[in-house]
Amino acid sequence: MQVVATDASEAMVRRTAELSEEFGASVRAVRANWEELPDHFEDDTFDMVFCVGNSLHHAAGATGRGAALESMSRLLRPGGRLVLTSRTWELVRARGSRLDIRDRLIRRNGRDAVVVYRWEIAPHWEDEHHIEIAIAQVDATGLVLVRSELLSCWPYRYEELEVELHRVGLRTEVSTFDLEAENYMVVASKV
Repeated sequence: MQVVATDASEAMVRRTAELSEEFGASVRAVRANWEELPDHFEDDTFDMVFCVGNSLHHAAGATGRGAALESMSRLLRPGGRLVLTSRTWELVRARGSRLDIRDRLIRRNGRDAVVVYRWEIAPHWEDEHHIEIAIAQVDATGLVLVRSELLSCWPYRYEELEVELHRVGLRTEVSTFDLEAENYMVVASKV
């Protein structure tokens, strides 16, 4: 099996290469955003493409999302599958702007941390939304180190995703979409 990992972030590509080496996994890491994928790979190259970690909402609006799905579809061989995970944005938007503080510590890099999400929900679906993710790590001496990042996102309805998948030549085979669930997965094949 040949595995290629891509990310728009050079830091994430470096981290992937480090982890690949650390675990002895044969993974080629490439820095590319979705629109650049066809510049790095021939059409019909892959049997599977994974778009996971709720990442598609970072594509800028319907146009960016459509371009990302088009690029991923082009890379798939006929019969190949796209596996995509997403937040249930209908649920996120219904909850409105808010601050979510996780109810338990997580351990990262040998430190305990609290994760905080600040959701800035725009008035309209097509508007740019923001998620600020803050991590407060506590070291052995009790010192608290806080890091945060503000991310832009453009949410979408599940029904819009289905239409966009079909438009780029993908047919949904499996969907775990449930309006009451936080996340879902879609497996779509190239026709």
